[in-house]
Amino acid sequence: MVEQLFGSKTRVKLLKLFYSNPNRSFFVREITRKIDEQINSVRRELANLLSVGIITSNTSDTNNNKLYYEVNQEYTYYKPLSEIFNSGAVMSPKTKKAGISKKADNPLKMLGNVQLALFTGQFTRDEHSGVDFLVVGDINNVQLEKYVAELEKNENKELRYTVMTMKEFNYRNQINDRFINNVFNSKVQILVDKQNIMNSKKGK
Repeated sequence: MVEQLFGSKTRVKLLKLFYSNPNRSFFVREITRKIDEQINSVRRELANLLSVGIITSNTSDTNNNKLYYEVNQEYTYYKPLSEIFNSGAVMSPKTKKAGISKKADNPLKMLGNVQLALFTGQFTRDEHSGVDFLVVGDINNVQLEKYVAELEKNENKELRYTVMTMKEFNYRNQINDRFINNVFNSKVQILVDKQNIMNSKKGK
């Protein structure tokens, strides 16, 4: 049904990928691997989405000048399309919205009592924070290592991650810790934010 409305199976897969991962950028071969479609079909649909303005493209200065694609959050119909294709919530320096990603919530539950979890760094191509994955709460380290290992396998890259208790996070936040401030000022994708931490901090 959705494929009929939006023209092609590849286009629908692309829309789901981009709208489920706002603030994340992908290069072509990474996209073809994630949505399991032929590269020529992917290139054709990316060109269509670019021409309409649904996505944007830019070249990375730090990754061999690869061309990356990302959903355009300034697109006129971004919100209605997001309601159709996005199951989660994200946050950027421009558009700060706290929430829980339904897609990522289930595996994260295995880690323990997760209060805050987010992607940044390599995921959003913003190295300001110096970390790719941050998780805060009462965390089972064994399960966390398994989760990160699976994440690295799926992303085909080594990831930097930081884990801390809620008490440590609150203390470091209170004293304006440099690392925490860098995270707040970075482009991030929120997986879990049970206490609306990111939005509250930005509102101060």
